[in-house]
Amino acid sequence: MKKPKDDMRDEYKRADFVSLERGKFHKEAMKGTSVALLDPVIAKAFPTSEAVNAALRGLLTLTEETARITGRTGRSTRTRAAAQS
Repeated sequence: MKKPKDDMRDEYKRADFVSLERGKFHKEAMKGTSVALLDPVIAKAFPTSEAVNAALRGLLTLTEETARITGRTGRSTRTRAAAQS
């Protein structure tokens, strides 16, 4: 049997992968949560999942509040323009 070719890119080193934990997010994924990869700048600003969740909940609340403020009335812009003429 032929030994498989090492397809790892040159910039990766096997030593970088020694401390990886298999199935690290398995329990969370089975609960129905999602795992997202954050940009380093975002990860620095929100270092814990609780911080990320709090920020996203605040954003959802803000969008719901502003949607009510800027929500359209029953009349369209064309109908309103025609009524003003």
